Amino acid sequence: MFNAHDFFMKRFNAHLKDMSRYLRYIFNGHIAFAMLFFVAALAYYYQQWLANLPDNFPTAWIMGIVLGVVVSYSPVRTLLKEPDLVFLLPAEHKMRAYFRNALIYSFVIQLYIVAIVMAAFGPLYSASFGEREGKTYFVTILVVLIFKLWNLIANWWMLRVREEHLRLIDQVARFLLNIAVFYFIISGEMLLAGITTILFIIVFLYDLGISRKQAGIAWELLLEKDQNRMQSFYRFANMFTDVPNLKNRIKPRNWLVSFVERRIPFERKATYDYLYRITFIRGGDYLAMYIRLIVIGGLFIFFLPNLWVKIGFAILFLYMSSFQMMALYQHHRTIIWLDIYPVEAEPRRSALMKWLLQLGVIQTIIYAIVFLLSQAYIGAIITLISGLAFIYIFTNGYIKRKLA
Repeated sequence: MFNAHDFFMKRFNAHLKDMSRYLRYIFNGHIAFAMLFFVAALAYYYQQWLANLPDNFPTAWIMGIVLGVVVSYSPVRTLLKEPDLVFLLPAEHKMRAYFRNALIYSFVIQLYIVAIVMAAFGPLYSASFGEREGKTYFVTILVVLIFKLWNLIANWWMLRVREEHLRLIDQVARFLLNIAVFYFIISGEMLLAGITTILFIIVFLYDLGISRKQAGIAWELLLEKDQNRMQSFYRFANMFTDVPNLKNRIKPRNWLVSFVERRIPFERKATYDYLYRITFIRGGDYLAMYIRLIVIGGLFIFFLPNLWVKIGFAILFLYMSSFQMMALYQHHRTIIWLDIYPVEAEPRRSALMKWLLQLGVIQTIIYAIVFLLSQAYIGAIITLISGLAFIYIFTNGYIKRKLA
């Protein structure tokens, strides 16, 4: 006899085993050191900034918007697989316990985001509203948890609706109401917060009503949402280790491809130069990851006041970019064509090292320009020299050994 609870627990245990295997590689010694550096630097400058917090700082708006985003983003993890579209259809009426457990798991797994955000906002709240009692912030945390649960349930109800525009309108309405509720709570306008909460409950009940009018479960939609989230995790994990379950996405980016192609000679020795450059542009999230790291590192460099901390962040982000771009070497591991290329293995390693070196040089120059924009001229010179030296040593040392 089919037992939905036992079936979920089997899926859940397999899911945890799969996730833990990749998380061991993601949170290795390198990333742990980088995260420790991040947290220590941010905590230090955060405390310094709070000591000189302006009286007119828009704490209510910032907290309202961020908390609105946190509670609005409440995806439902169903752990469904493609064969379920066929084999679970006859048991749809018995899946109540399965989806109940999925909702509980989805809520619990997202609590770490709430914990991080509320812990980060605690000192800001105390500095902005020192006259308020400490228990008012704990009440705010409780309200965040309640709205997080409500939004999760509403998202689940709307996943029964197949019309995408209705789901979008509902998400936008709840998002705006979430921001308004928390803005009024932080501002101390409890009457307006209560009125906005009533409006949210009306939308919440509307979601319940419209979901009950739907015929059956939208299995295809549930599977699509869950697979998209897992593929996002796999793409991130692929930066640290091989992920067999990853489905590589190809993006055309024709103008950028043509720009790069014109600078690669049409010769056999340039085979892997072409392959890795085009893969970097079109395959996976390499280009997006590279740009994100440059932007985030540039923001740290521009806004942090201490020169040596700026330089430390520049070197740290150079290391992170080079380390994560090493995954290009294994990107085509499942394609047999590379084994029949009339090209030796050494040019393959040399091509990747040369490309990573060029990416590091570009990133170093960008960071030096950011130093110039922040009028830290000595820092620009030090970063340019130390960055280029680091990229050369790291590429020809660590990366070369790893590829060998």
